Amino acid sequence: MAAVLKRAAEDARAIAAGGADAIIVENIGDAPFAAGQVDHFTVASLTRAAMAIREAAPDLPLGINVLRNDARAAMAIAVATDASFIRVNVLTGVMVTDQGVIQGEARDLLLDRNRLGADIKIAADVLVKHAVPLGSPNLRDVARDTFNRGGADALIVTGSGTGQPLDLKELERVHRVVPQAPIWAGSGMTPSLASGARQFVDAMIVGTWLHEKSDLELPVQAERVEALLEVLVE
Repeated sequence: MAAVLKRAAEDARAIAAGGADAIIVENIGDAPFAAGQVDHFTVASLTRAAMAIREAAPDLPLGINVLRNDARAAMAIAVATDASFIRVNVLTGVMVTDQGVIQGEARDLLLDRNRLGADIKIAADVLVKHAVPLGSPNLRDVARDTFNRGGADALIVTGSGTGQPLDLKELERVHRVVPQAPIWAGSGMTPSLASGARQFVDAMIVGTWLHEKSDLELPVQAERVEALLEVLVE
């Protein structure tokens, strides 16, 4: 854990130094992921990591994502660490993933949030990466249902996998069909892609490209954060 916490704090300081608006902590190193509820050690470790990140970058809002889809654990960690939002890969519907079939639990999650009296926002993926839906749902219908019926506070559009670029046409479709919803770009973001995506989104989640050589095993570089932000503020 000492090495994990050290790396988390270093990456958080680099993200803050580069000028990012928020930080998301997730257990991406846990692959292969649990399909449903994660074990207790994962919850405890993520809470500890979130606190280390908060200490390293105290001025940035914090988000929690418990992979693969333990949204209720994410909500609990968010409350305990005074985080601002969580990311939920499958909030509504059913997706077939490399972990098996994952089903959304929007009702239980929102009941938890109400019970805890938490002002934690929920950012939910629309047809999340590393997954395919059961049946042939329409992207626009899924976006509407996730926001209007699932209770998401923001919608996330991704590419097919981690670090894979999203389709700008899909991003535009979601933006048009749910214009009242904040839209986040969720994967594959680079300065060149950000230039085209920025007109449709309210936020961009960037992971892979911020790391040295776009390698998740290597540290986050503050200069890469700065380079991306330069494109967004042009």
